[in-house]
Amino acid sequence: MGKLLLTGVDGNLGKLAAGYLLELADKDQVIFCGYNLQSLKEYADKGIETHVTNFNMIDGLEEAFRGADKLALISMPFVGEKRRAAHKNVVDAAKKAGVKQIIYTSLVNAADETNPSIEKIDHAFTEKYIEEQGLDYIFLRNSQYAEAMITNYFTFVKMGGVMKNSQGNGKMAYISRKDCAKAAAHALAADRYTKSILNINGPELMTITDFVNIGNKVTGSNVRYEEVTDEENYAIFDAMGVPRTTDGVFQKGSEAPFSSEGMVTFAQAIRLGKMAEFTKDFEKLTGEKAITVNYMFEHIGEFQIGERHSLD
Repeated sequence: MGKLLLTGVDGNLGKLAAGYLLELADKDQVIFCGYNLQSLKEYADKGIETHVTNFNMIDGLEEAFRGADKLALISMPFVGEKRRAAHKNVVDAAKKAGVKQIIYTSLVNAADETNPSIEKIDHAFTEKYIEEQGLDYIFLRNSQYAEAMITNYFTFVKMGGVMKNSQGNGKMAYISRKDCAKAAAHALAADRYTKSILNINGPELMTITDFVNIGNKVTGSNVRYEEVTDEENYAIFDAMGVPRTTDGVFQKGSEAPFSSEGMVTFAQAIRLGKMAEFTKDFEKLTGEKAITVNYMFEHIGEFQIGERHSLD
């Protein structure tokens, strides 16, 4: 059997997934790829096969992927045509290298053409392209990271206690990034899934008001939620110095390390009920229950969104 290859180990999700994968597979079974040579050193020092890879260029990818039976493609952190081109490079190189199955970290309801999230366009493209190449696959359609909203909660604590966004009363089964990483590791190590779509959801559907109320109960803060329009939501992020697109300049240490276009259209999708997927797929895949929002607020130091690591 070929090796299990994990990309993006220099990123937030990929690094977590690498740790979980090493609990499931021997180090001789895995290959780790990343953009940053220094981030790979800790794995190379342990005798793990590593490769520096830049998905913006196809050169060298086939050689890096050769010998892998399965490949987990952690979706790139930029949005738009550039991301689609990078993902295509990975899929093309994987096919040439003889990779049999691709595990892809996608997005809830990615294939729904009525989903207004700008993020989902790239995910729908990548899913379709993998299918068109005749490769086996597991699409992990992740719900929104709870860490993003926990960090956001405390941002609004500091800004006067009123959390404002445009997602209204829409529901989301918020999932920890740690659980998304665990799902990726288990999908890579599993041998029972073929041509599968798994929804990686948190343990309960909730509105953002429900989320805020849990935060208030655990922390003793007194945040309240106020719905604003999409344009007002953009203005809030503009005032925070958040770039509209991932081609913009991200401030170091920003509490919102995403583009506002992505976040506002995501909020719109939640408001319209496009993200209200709820399954037990995570539990079936990993044999574990997903971490609750309540637990994450009780251990807030472990569940912050963190810095943006992308060099693009």
